[in-house]
Amino acid sequence: MKKSNEDWKKELSEDQYKVLREQATEAPFSGEYNLHFEEGQYTCAGCGTELFNSKGKFDAGCGWPSFYEPTNNDVIIVREDRSHGRIRKEILCRNCEGHLGHVFDDGPIETGLRYCVNSLSLNFKKK
Repeated sequence: MKKSNEDWKKELSEDQYKVLREQATEAPFSGEYNLHFEEGQYTCAGCGTELFNSKGKFDAGCGWPSFYEPTNNDVIIVREDRSHGRIRKEILCRNCEGHLGHVFDDGPIETGLRYCVNSLSLNFKKK
């Protein structure tokens, strides 16, 4: 899915644009979905792709929505991020290449992974 920056700016809020298209990070504990635990699907705010199911969500205490797995490994791109003087694994929506957050190797037993996601990069569809 290829769109111009102008098209993205028309479709996203200013804060969503900063996160999804410019790799910004929302402040910890500020996001709508940090402590949100209703049943349903979390979708990409940029394109609507289903990314995470509420069954895989947990409270990591980090200040951002955390999941131990995506709905399907094919919906996420993982790439090296060397910003801020560290090496991390950035996660992006495979469909629109929107920045979601990062994945870390300190998650729960189910997978050992913690997908740490900005609320601004998500929408929620209640079950």
